[in-house]
Amino acid sequence: MIKTAFKGTQTSIRFGISYVMLFAIYGISSPYLQLMIRRLGYAPSAVGIFLGLFELIGITGPIVLARNADFRGAYKPYLIASGLMILAGLATLVPFRIPVITIISLSLLSLGLKTPIPVLDAALFRAIDTTAAPESRGLNYNLLRSLGSAGFVIVTLIVQSIPGFDSTGSKTMALYMGILTAFYLGGLLFLPGNGASQPAAHKEKFSFAWIDSVFITGILVIALGRLAMAAVGSFFSLYLTEELKWHAVGAMWALSATAEIPFIALSWKFIKKNSPMTAIAISSSAIIVRLLIYALFPSPAGAIAGQLLHSLCYGLFQPAAIVFVSLKTPPEKRATGMAIFMGFGVGLPAFVGSALGGRIVELLGYRGLFGGYTLFAAASLLVFYKNRKLLTAVK
Repeated sequence: MIKTAFKGTQTSIRFGISYVMLFAIYGISSPYLQLMIRRLGYAPSAVGIFLGLFELIGITGPIVLARNADFRGAYKPYLIASGLMILAGLATLVPFRIPVITIISLSLLSLGLKTPIPVLDAALFRAIDTTAAPESRGLNYNLLRSLGSAGFVIVTLIVQSIPGFDSTGSKTMALYMGILTAFYLGGLLFLPGNGASQPAAHKEKFSFAWIDSVFITGILVIALGRLAMAAVGSFFSLYLTEELKWHAVGAMWALSATAEIPFIALSWKFIKKNSPMTAIAISSSAIIVRLLIYALFPSPAGAIAGQLLHSLCYGLFQPAAIVFVSLKTPPEKRATGMAIFMGFGVGLPAFVGSALGGRIVELLGYRGLFGGYTLFAAASLLVFYKNRKLLTAVK
């Protein structure tokens, strides 16, 4: 049981440090992992397949690990293990251009990067459920979660300021990512060790009986929107450097993360007044506009405009999706629910979108990729519209 009052500064600072350090790592991996693989000498289609496998591994592993964290009521060991897997993946990725080793390295990186999010979110929600007033729970989560975005922005701006970082080799990028991972592991020393788990005598058997049709439909709406966003997550940096010939990768990712921060921090009011799935539908609409801008206006101005829409595509989406999963998941299954969301709502769509996207880039180019992926966001809106009464009732 987390005994420190959540409203006190001590617990807030502990979770805040962990979010900042975790998303600082993402400040390298999200913009530059695709470039790191490309710099190893692989074609765009191979980059897409590797990134797809990276996302695929991130589906099952975190679900199993998060479920174990729920069962044991101890989150910190799984967070520490994730940091060690990141270091192991980096150590084996950059020295070799051997597909099998690349797959093993990306598998370690996937487990290391994707396991902490559902586990850390679940630990935070356990603390909120235990100590925070009901009316302030969404605010507490969103404010602390926005600190992660701040860490992301700081790192992307720092590396953008390093001359030639966009065009440097994979080893340099991996080194910076490894240093940030070491800081992340250090930050975990301040995190409370346990969640509010059930006593050992009352722990439930492994079960997914709590999953109903509304949860599945909601995950489908989320997944289709994330499938559309896979074009951005896996190929936007390559679009900048190869299509636009503009080496502003760090600046553009920092811009998008900066745009999302106020929405992550304040969107809880809109979500509470309406419903999380309404917010997700708005996000899917913004995705369509964003992808069309990239496809129809291939210029620095278009890239900037599209990145600003990240405020809706992610800043509104992420808190809404977390709230939806939290409302539909029993507290003792919270980490499992978050892992299912990350796996099937985010990871599987990213796998399909990345693997398919690399081939589309070779056939139709980056503009064809962005234009074509608007169909997935449109499908997300269609599923939401047909099931809107059931979905918007979750609030």
